[in-house]
Amino acid sequence: MASPFLNSRYADITPYVPGEQPKDRAYVKLNSNETSVAPSPAVRAALDDALVRGLGRYADPHCMPLRAAVAEHFGVDAANVFVGNGSDEVLGFIFLAFFGGDAKVCFPDVTYGFYRDYCGTFGVDYREVPLREDFSLDVEAFVQAEEHVVIVNPNAPTGLAISVADIARIAEAHPDRLLVVDEAYVDYGCETCVPLVATHPNLIVVQTMSKSRNLAGAHIGYAIASSEIVSDLNDVKFSFNPFNMSDPTMVIGIAAMKDVDYLRECTSRVIDERQRTTAELERRGFTVLPSLTNFVFATHPTLRAADWNDGLRQRGVLCRYYAQPRIDNWLRITIGTTDEMDVFLAATDEVLATLA
Repeated sequence: MASPFLNSRYADITPYVPGEQPKDRAYVKLNSNETSVAPSPAVRAALDDALVRGLGRYADPHCMPLRAAVAEHFGVDAANVFVGNGSDEVLGFIFLAFFGGDAKVCFPDVTYGFYRDYCGTFGVDYREVPLREDFSLDVEAFVQAEEHVVIVNPNAPTGLAISVADIARIAEAHPDRLLVVDEAYVDYGCETCVPLVATHPNLIVVQTMSKSRNLAGAHIGYAIASSEIVSDLNDVKFSFNPFNMSDPTMVIGIAAMKDVDYLRECTSRVIDERQRTTAELERRGFTVLPSLTNFVFATHPTLRAADWNDGLRQRGVLCRYYAQPRIDNWLRITIGTTDEMDVFLAATDEVLATLA
């Protein structure tokens, strides 16, 4: 129940609902696209005594060391990098800075739910563009759209992706319209569109360290765009929360960004386990979309997704169920370690056995 002081503009707000984090027992958590695998060993090594002694001072509000590390990784200038407290904050600043009033947006009808919440919070008019029947993105619909465009590539929760060439088509169709590409899952087998930023000044590419760099608990996100767009974002940030990144967070991010070998090792393990889990689910009669992420999206002809999800939870396994049109008979399963996925598959077998 809201207090009598809540601004009337938020009276009908619908907050985003994250994956649950229950503490009543030990669970195999496959519901939030996070990981139980530790981040790069370089992260621990970077957290030294000197860093702790310096916590009495404010961090660099321009976040230049972290921006420089991201820039070096992608071969761009630090002026092309904006960083934030997770990609959700980065996306929030984008919605706040560029959308609202006459600046409307469109995004897929089945996608990251936070986009609707940003629109509700910041008073942005939006339109949902239906995915095709097979859940693939309707590229032509976004090419023709008049509004600013926001897409996840690969998409969530479907795991499907479009090509860099298709992204270029969408960007080039209306140079006076922004295209925001959320690449939270790009490192699991998809090609980044960051190189397009140099020739497409209306493109913003957003990434996160929460997924492939195993840093969900650190919350580090960034955007790569033209220096003008980055300047706009920094102006908005400095009008709201200049010190949005702590020194420990930035040090962690720099260490993780530089350890490319560990990144590849971790993503390769996830890809291998994703392929194995997909094959095992298909062998059990499930349909699994061809994912390029750290999760799979699956359905079964006789086992209702809600019942599957409830049965898994009773057996100590958490997955993500969406009670919304088009996907209410699908379940999203984060790809964990081999041991975690074995527990998931065994629990799934037990749930399937109840149908016999």
